[in-house]
Amino acid sequence: MLSLESSRWSALEHAYGQASDIPPLLRQLQDLPVSEGQAEPWFTLWSALAHQGNVYSASFAAIPHVIAALSTSPIKADVSFFHFPAWVEICRAKQGTPIPPDLADGYFAALQRLPALVAEAASGRTDPDFAACATAAIAATLGQHAMAEVVLEMSTPGLALEVLEWLDDR
Repeated sequence: MLSLESSRWSALEHAYGQASDIPPLLRQLQDLPVSEGQAEPWFTLWSALAHQGNVYSASFAAIPHVIAALSTSPIKADVSFFHFPAWVEICRAKQGTPIPPDLADGYFAALQRLPALVAEAASGRTDPDFAACATAAIAATLGQHAMAEVVLEMSTPGLALEVLEWLDDR
């Protein structure tokens, strides 16, 4: 995992340019903030690192920090702690975005932790957003990117029932 103090962040990029502004945002994740609306740091992290389906070199450096923060208390973590890594991985695969070689091992090792963290977080959680984000995180970790994306869409109210009706009518 790239240290938050590393000068390498200045050489990494996000949607708006140089990523030296990302480490302070990642430090805020240690408090397990919620992601509703435009709540920070999530709003800026999403905007800079997963902008309109694009991901960047800084996205891959950030994911290990997101997952490290998640691991401190998975049961208390907001759904974005699962959704964000899943979405970055979905976008990486869809766009064919290359991962800088020095970040690849840390990125993939962090993703491999997601299924166990999902299991730990799942106790007592029944909301559809958590179910979709947790399932998508597992699917993305397993390389099932299209499945992960579909599952994220299923959290839209009523859409899962519509899909089931469509499948029954086939």
